[in-house]
Amino acid sequence: MPEKALVENMSVTRHFKGYFLHGLAVLLPSILTIWLFVWAYTFVQEKISVYINRGLVRIIALVGQEGVEISEQQVKTYLLNIKPELSDNEDELEIHLRRPEIWRRARIEQLEQTLAKTWINGPGSIAGFLIALVAVCVLGALLASYVGKRLWRSIETFILNIPLLRKVFPYVKQLTDFLLTPDEQKRMFSRVVAVEYPRKGIWSLGFVTGSGFENVVNLIKREFLTVFIPTSPTPFTGFVITVPKKHTIDLDMTIEEAFRFVISGGVIAPGSKPTTAALPKNSAEER
Repeated sequence: MPEKALVENMSVTRHFKGYFLHGLAVLLPSILTIWLFVWAYTFVQEKISVYINRGLVRIIALVGQEGVEISEQQVKTYLLNIKPELSDNEDELEIHLRRPEIWRRARIEQLEQTLAKTWINGPGSIAGFLIALVAVCVLGALLASYVGKRLWRSIETFILNIPLLRKVFPYVKQLTDFLLTPDEQKRMFSRVVAVEYPRKGIWSLGFVTGSGFENVVNLIKREFLTVFIPTSPTPFTGFVITVPKKHTIDLDMTIEEAFRFVISGGVIAPGSKPTTAALPKNSAEER
């Protein structure tokens, strides 16, 4: 009986572990996706949107300050906040209180504080995020035009003429273009192939980036391919090899699918199915 109870307890524990892992496998992708979007939204809000909202509040305060009613005591409090030294000089304080510019600044300050409760610290803070989103879309549309492209080339030329920036900017631009521009991916990586690397019998996934060295092709009179072999899980580093074209196998895989395959360590494969059934059985299995 004790042995039977022990077996039952182990079975319950095994089932609980299986259910827990299954539930985690179902929930984790959704949780990670939501977390990623929340993180991105929070980052934009804290690093970009807050300044847009402050500028928006400032503009509204400058335009609408004429309609703000403010008392002399409020103006006096504002004046003492910006000039604490006037607290010991009543005559100088009275002179400043009679200046229209001080009243104007005090009205702007009061209106900004009121607006900040909604537009910076309240639900209106999303306005900065939406404005940033629209601004990026408008900028993308402008740079897609002929005039925008010419203007952006001029800006890039100016940046490349700055000694410090020209050491960093080209590499950052190449990375962002590759990540965010599908056309750039197609230009750099024409197709996905399998190649025997690092030794015969071991097949590695690679991206075709060129047609090999011209001198080698002309000397050997054979068609070559330049292949970039990415490392996992960071496909931005790897090895570049030149191999005969006949030693490569074209894979029915897009650039995006190949990247997912490399980053996941081979776990995420397009249309992946168990392939063991297609392999020849060894002699022990046949017997």
